[in-house]
Amino acid sequence: MFPAFKETVMTPLRQRMLDAMVQRGFALRTRESYVDAVARMARYYRRDPATLVADEVQAYLLYLRKDRQLSYSTVNQAASANRFLYEVVLGQERVRFPIPHAKAPQRQPQILARAELVALFAACRHPLYRALLQTIYAGGLRVSEACALRVVDIDSQPDRMSLRIEQGKGARDRYTLLAPTLLSVLRGYVRSCRPQTWLFPNRAGTAGIGVQAAQRAYHSARDRAGITKPGGIHLLRHCFATHLLEGGVDLFTIQKLLGHGHINTTSRYLHLISPQFAAPKDVDPLDLLAGLTRL
Repeated sequence: MFPAFKETVMTPLRQRMLDAMVQRGFALRTRESYVDAVARMARYYRRDPATLVADEVQAYLLYLRKDRQLSYSTVNQAASANRFLYEVVLGQERVRFPIPHAKAPQRQPQILARAELVALFAACRHPLYRALLQTIYAGGLRVSEACALRVVDIDSQPDRMSLRIEQGKGARDRYTLLAPTLLSVLRGYVRSCRPQTWLFPNRAGTAGIGVQAAQRAYHSARDRAGITKPGGIHLLRHCFATHLLEGGVDLFTIQKLLGHGHINTTSRYLHLISPQFAAPKDVDPLDLLAGLTRL
């Protein structure tokens, strides 16, 4: 992961960083992202990161934002990775080795209308991708969580009816909704595609489908459906939370379903509620797919 031109120096540092993250229970994706961020900086300077000074790290972060024009969230992830490296792994004091985080602009996502969701799902040409997108929306999943689902994570017992999310963000397990309409969708998908271990497998069947493949499927379906609202596949999770609120589900329940550590994170969806929407009286507010007409 660290560049080969300094492999004899970098490999021990990489291992120390990985070991430190494992000890602290960091999720696999976080470990990969942090190591990749440090490796990119090492390639930029063509030097061992342990030899860099704070001014050089700050200059690199400025380069990412100003010259590469990467998003604030991407730059802040690189900053977090470097903070961990220099403060935790290399023992630098923050006051003597400051690594700033940018204050990112707060923008509210544009939520898809229910008719747009119907068009989006209909535009998915492959049943795997269609079921994947419907599961992300109806269960409020992160894309990485949906891609990692296994067939055994579906609990269809009447007194359970849930999807098990193993080691989601923050290395926490949780359960989320398995509404009757989603269960019907998944049963039809399983009969058609016959997944074995992974609910949404890659082509070889050796692992879950990749996150990038899922994102491409979303963007392709969005374009075919003629949807012009910005945002990626994570927008389906935003729709989940907003539509539950519009259906009268309380904020605390939605927090637990989303796996948020703090209620303040969930409360931002209060600003996205449509004042004109009235939930159908004959539809369970937790069964989001059932609330979509002509699905």
